[in-house]
Amino acid sequence: MRLAMIGLGKMGGNMVRRLRRGGIEVVGYDRSAEVVAQLAVESGMLAAASVADAVGQLAAPRVVWLMLPAGAPTEQQITDLAGMLAPGDIVVDGGNSNYHDTQRRGAWLAERGIGFMDSGTSGGVWGLDNGYCLMVGATPEVAEVMKPVLQALAPAPDRGWAHVGPVGSGHFTKMIHNGIEYGMMQAYAEGLDLLRGKEEFNLDLAQITELWRHSSVVRSWLLDLTAEALKHDQSLENIAPVVADSGEGRWTVVEAVDQGVAAPVLSLALQMRFASQGQTGYANRLLATMRNAFGGHAVTSTQGK
Repeated sequence: MRLAMIGLGKMGGNMVRRLRRGGIEVVGYDRSAEVVAQLAVESGMLAAASVADAVGQLAAPRVVWLMLPAGAPTEQQITDLAGMLAPGDIVVDGGNSNYHDTQRRGAWLAERGIGFMDSGTSGGVWGLDNGYCLMVGATPEVAEVMKPVLQALAPAPDRGWAHVGPVGSGHFTKMIHNGIEYGMMQAYAEGLDLLRGKEEFNLDLAQITELWRHSSVVRSWLLDLTAEALKHDQSLENIAPVVADSGEGRWTVVEAVDQGVAAPVLSLALQMRFASQGQTGYANRLLATMRNAFGGHAVTSTQGK
């Protein structure tokens, strides 16, 4: 099977590498010609000089997977692709698009006979080695065509991916996933901040987080990453206590309001990220460290300030 991957950043590039390991042929395009050339040499990806060139290297039914920023970049690319594709072809949005936009785009492409799949994608910078968790929204027919690709990207062919429902449901599931992620991270950060604040005990946070990783009810991959980070640096003095939000946390809170469902933990976790712009607190340094550990998100350094 062969597909085109548009957008070869931290996630898209590693997804190409994993697909190639799984025997999937990939034609890749990115605005950076250097990135394209390097990935082609490294992974055996077929290089494309443009999106049109990438599409031209595919055989029907053509599959184009987008790993682009949510909003205007994805919107424009889907609009452009509609003029290059034909009925029976498939577009996949693997980014963090708002599910309302996804439903609208899917309906628009369906009017033109073009299939659409939204893939909520989790795994961050670790997805290359560990596999990606893929939450897929599509018609049964499109999901079946994409099955070999999903199996190659997932941790194993029989787990780590699921066709959760119709178009839009994949991005909706990923949105709620990220809202939960906000709450979990906030709980860890506040708890560890309290441990650190009990100065009379002189607690070793690296020791405690490592301890919790084994048979504790609060163990998780987030805790694994936090323990590893604290093993190397407990002060986190070089990391500013500034925690960005990707947007999906905001959408989750809006969804809670729309449904009239109480979600105080998720809502407050989002508000605490806004509050972090005041640049105070060890908990916020921890949150920034966690985001960097699992997703490679940039942290603000205190050096030079």
